[in-house]
Amino acid sequence: MSVQESQLVPLVEARGIVKRYGPTTALADGRLTVLSGESHALVGRNGAGKSTLVTVLTGLQAPDEGTVRFDGEPAPQLADRDAWRRKVACVYQHPTVVPELTVAENLFINRQPLHRGFISWRRLKTEAAALLDTWDVHVDPEARTADLKVEDRQMVEIARALSFGARFIVLDEPTAQLDKREIERLFSRMRALQDSGVTFLFISHHLQEVYEVCQTVTVLRDARWITTAPVADLPRAALIEAMAGESMETIAEQAVQEQIVDDSAPVLLEVRGLTSDAYDSVDLTVRRGEVVGLAGSSASGKIELAEAIAGLRAPTAGTARLDGERLQFGSVQAALKAGIGCVPRDRHEQGLVRGMTIGDNATMSVLDRFGRFGFIGTDRKRGFATELIDRLDIHAEGPEQPVSDLSGGNAQKVVMARALASDPRLLVLINPTAGVDVKSKESLLARVDSAREDGTAVLVVSDELDDLRRCDRVLVLFHGRVVAEHPAGWRDHELIASIEGVDHHG
Repeated sequence: MSVQESQLVPLVEARGIVKRYGPTTALADGRLTVLSGESHALVGRNGAGKSTLVTVLTGLQAPDEGTVRFDGEPAPQLADRDAWRRKVACVYQHPTVVPELTVAENLFINRQPLHRGFISWRRLKTEAAALLDTWDVHVDPEARTADLKVEDRQMVEIARALSFGARFIVLDEPTAQLDKREIERLFSRMRALQDSGVTFLFISHHLQEVYEVCQTVTVLRDARWITTAPVADLPRAALIEAMAGESMETIAEQAVQEQIVDDSAPVLLEVRGLTSDAYDSVDLTVRRGEVVGLAGSSASGKIELAEAIAGLRAPTAGTARLDGERLQFGSVQAALKAGIGCVPRDRHEQGLVRGMTIGDNATMSVLDRFGRFGFIGTDRKRGFATELIDRLDIHAEGPEQPVSDLSGGNAQKVVMARALASDPRLLVLINPTAGVDVKSKESLLARVDSAREDGTAVLVVSDELDDLRRCDRVLVLFHGRVVAEHPAGWRDHELIASIEGVDHHG
């Protein structure tokens, strides 16, 4: 094959991929063509089929129909794991390295260099250092992996994949746990690796990142391939339209107009001098029917502050009162009783009980309503759960469906349903739309508007500017202190400058 011909053969090609799970078709027409040396974005709303396509591309599952080829050759047999490792690797949002092992041990897990039948620790360290050096990864091979920053753990996983010979790396939501500077460092490392002949498939809900780091984008919608195009040829509005199946104007129709909160509305939440390791002497108020945003980098203390108000943590000093009554810190039960509903930071860890149904998850905080003395009226509970499913537009077969079956957007709506089930006086939302698609995001944020109309006080903590646009005002934390307040109508660059610590006089 001539050099010219080899450049025309895609590094990875998937055609007509169909994957069914029982009656559900997870992928009806999956297609992907990735050229060597590019960063190729794969985008689509939750449930569009991205994860299913990745499981097929990485050899975790065989498609029911369709073909996958690497460098023009058919994909290896499913059972030949080593052959797959030489082709492709996936770095997930949640790291798959073993935290208690060193970097060197993780790099060569199950294939440590041996000397007379025993692991040669010296060779292990030398080979690990050489591997990290080859790919310009600046991490100590003897460091315990648990002590590394998320971005360094990701680079260790990438180096491990490259050591098997794979030159095609799938990055699944790699920026979800990184702050702005860490994301910039990841992108510059990706560009350097691309120059060394590594090809990336980049999956992200942050469309801005697609424009920053990718050359080509493929859109899936409703389990089907919609389009593949050079990123430069697809304006943001057209990309969102391809993902959503409808125009930006339609999606944003319910978007709230700038609202002015009545200054005479009573203060519902009053926080005075709240202090902990993560924040210092914070004062804030939220009025009835007011939506207040908390912004800041990952080290600003904003999440820890919100978690203290929601009963998930105990501060070291200061007070918080809800409707004049002092809040008891460090108790979720006490917070619920006081009238606080919360969407926690991590729906997988804190938000959902995966083995339970949608109905059980949504009504968990209000079981006392459905019966006395520990007896629960099943019909009443099912009716209440069904009402919540309708109200939040959760795409499900019914309250009995396990939450583990749901896409990310629908799972997050179940968490929101539970927060709203107790008719809270204060709603604390921590990264409420993280990892959900455009349409689910709009639906979740519409709940913020209806809570405001019901006179609920809302505290929104988020890294997403779109979440903060709904707020009547946004407080910015920098190194644990409130350094700026932006009323509704702020410009993106003003808020970002405050978050980055560039302007503390705004």
